[in-house]
Amino acid sequence: MKRMITLTFNLLLISLFVACQPNEKADNRPNILWIVADDLGTDLGCYGEELVHTPNLDGLAAESQKYTNFFTVSAVCSPSRSTLITGMYPQSINSHQHRTQFRSPLPGHVAPVTHHFREAGYFTCNASFENWDKPGKEDYNFFADSLFDGTNWNQRTEGQPFFAQIQIHYPHRDFKRDPTHPVDPAKVKVPPYYPDHPVSRQDWALYLEFIQLLDVEVGKVLQKLEEDGLAENTIVFFFGDQGRPHVRAKQFMYDGGIQTPLMIRFPDKAKAGTVEPNVTSNLDLAATALNLAGIAVPDYMQGKPFLGENAQPRKYVFSGRDRRDETVDRIRAVRSNQFKYIRNFYPEKPYTQFNFYKKHAYPVLTLMQVLHKRGELTPDQAKFMAETKPYEELYDIQNDPWELNNLAEDSAYAEKMVEMRAQLDIWLEESDKGKYPEAPKEIEFAQQHAKEFFPIQMKNKRGLAADISDEEFLEYWEKVLTPTVKEISLD
Repeated sequence: MKRMITLTFNLLLISLFVACQPNEKADNRPNILWIVADDLGTDLGCYGEELVHTPNLDGLAAESQKYTNFFTVSAVCSPSRSTLITGMYPQSINSHQHRTQFRSPLPGHVAPVTHHFREAGYFTCNASFENWDKPGKEDYNFFADSLFDGTNWNQRTEGQPFFAQIQIHYPHRDFKRDPTHPVDPAKVKVPPYYPDHPVSRQDWALYLEFIQLLDVEVGKVLQKLEEDGLAENTIVFFFGDQGRPHVRAKQFMYDGGIQTPLMIRFPDKAKAGTVEPNVTSNLDLAATALNLAGIAVPDYMQGKPFLGENAQPRKYVFSGRDRRDETVDRIRAVRSNQFKYIRNFYPEKPYTQFNFYKKHAYPVLTLMQVLHKRGELTPDQAKFMAETKPYEELYDIQNDPWELNNLAEDSAYAEKMVEMRAQLDIWLEESDKGKYPEAPKEIEFAQQHAKEFFPIQMKNKRGLAADISDEEFLEYWEKVLTPTVKEISLD
């Protein structure tokens, strides 16, 4: 009997010892790192931009699978980021209006992706690139507590896998200069829907220089990952929250506003140097990250994994625009590999409704307004300055990459119009659950904020009066937008 008790006790000790050992399977699960840039188009060396110096991102691309048709569900940060963290269309979770003041919680069946990582034993963190002790950008259009466990992956329990976001605020306006590698404005190629003018050339050059500073910060993040001994077990995603911070791009459904780079690097360098040309959506990043970590994707999630087991490639991706700051609009778009269909629900409103942020920060907007008054814009440039916009737009992206030739009324594309209309109608029925019109108190708050904030911004940042004329504002831009002076090394 005594021997039996002793044996039982020893077996119990062995069982407790085994139970207390680290879970080998959990320990070996990959870390997931999202490096998120603000307002970044596909203007990198590895995407074909010859004037920009981006060695860190080009190196990352060489070790990654690169996506050349990656699109966001919105062309402004807060709806797009709401989708990133939930895997849901912003119109399905009441997060589609930009900078909602009176935020509501997520629908009861929806949880941030960090909740699912945390339940699976992952440490979740969100850091600002400027200070890893401070949280990064959380510009979400819903109210939620405890989205993350911390700010730095080094705060986790030893051996615990992590899901991390590192937020880099570049190249969001106002642009910063790069005196180490100045970009010559005479060499830049401005899109044909902008005037070929010193202001547009210098503004674009500064955008490229700011991307170069972004590249430096990405290099620092990747270096920290290496120094902490984590690179060999971390899947790295690099992408932007939306497209370019330029006129006819940010806040709009053209590719300039919704297309951004995506690179995914695997620890074993699987898929290194490969290119994925199929349309892909940031709606699917949450589901893909869960899938690669071996965590079940919840049934409610509208995003689907495009990597790993049961990957589901898309034939179409969808994007939308609603109120942006104080500017009320509603636009929807569906994009395939070749075609883009846009529906403007307020065709009576111009593209260039007044927006205090755009007027304050976008010099090319004022340039185009002045040249439009003078009748000096080309027909393609003048389209965006029109008093109204078409109800429908259709573009053949492969043959018209700048989206200038609207084919919506071309009989040769009647069948394509039927197809794309139908796809959008299905999406509207299934996913666009937003309330229209928006609650008046939200619009009133946004308009009052703009009315009060715009004069302060103009005075404090520009030293100008809010009622300055377009011509005087253009003169200001012509004075301050000068080429960057190259640093002279004393070595």
